[in-house]
Amino acid sequence: MGSQGSPVKSYDYLLKFLLVGDSDVGKVEILDSLQDGAAESPYAYSSVIDFKSTTILLDGRRVKLELWDTSGQGRFCTIFRSYSRGAQGILLVYDITNRWSFDGIDRWIREIDEHAPGVPRILVGNRLHLAFKRQVPTEQARSYAERNGMTFFEVSPLCNFNVLESFTELSRIVLMRHGMEKFWKPNRVFTLQDLCCRSIVSCTPVHLIDKLPLPVAIKSHLRSFSMANGMNAVMMHGRSYSLSPGGVGGSKTFRNPQSPPHNCTRSNCKIS
Repeated sequence: MGSQGSPVKSYDYLLKFLLVGDSDVGKVEILDSLQDGAAESPYAYSSVIDFKSTTILLDGRRVKLELWDTSGQGRFCTIFRSYSRGAQGILLVYDITNRWSFDGIDRWIREIDEHAPGVPRILVGNRLHLAFKRQVPTEQARSYAERNGMTFFEVSPLCNFNVLESFTELSRIVLMRHGMEKFWKPNRVFTLQDLCCRSIVSCTPVHLIDKLPLPVAIKSHLRSFSMANGMNAVMMHGRSYSLSPGGVGGSKTFRNPQSPPHNCTRSNCKIS
């Protein structure tokens, strides 16, 4: 055994993500918008598969992401099947200005269900900066994502909008599914975004988040944050609102806040 110890890793977790979708939906644009990390594939197929690695900070822990862009052309389907075996997360990408690319998501979902069943996935609508040419309505895409059990983001690599947030959310989903959160939760460092989300979710029921005057992507993140942290009880208008898990159909119960009894004789109970 050598006297030198093993080199210190520059990350706490390593995740492999695939970007899938039809050709010319902007997957390379998403990878190019990530400034740090290596851009050369350490494996084969470098001529037909784009690779990028980057490191993100998730709740105070460093998560290194290996991002693989499998070509959307049919002749590379065998490569996708090969790379999907070791994938821990998948981003389904379509172009909001191309209706055909959105309709093709069904085919990619079938490929994933066959070759990578159970792998967490999110739906990403790319090129939000071209919203004036939109062919896929936001509500339709969000409804589609909910039906298929996916989180939904609309991103713009050109404006650097929601790209990093989509990777961060998928990383959170993957690590929570594998039970990794318990290792860092006691030492968790809250980001400013987490603090803002916690503040909003703590006073807003989940079913009212959609009515907040906020961008769609932020409301989607708030819903995800609420579900991930189990914040299903909030204070509203002096009442405690919660969902009763034992009630029929998830009935809602309201409890008035406790007040001091009228016959209390202690001086610190009296209202001056």
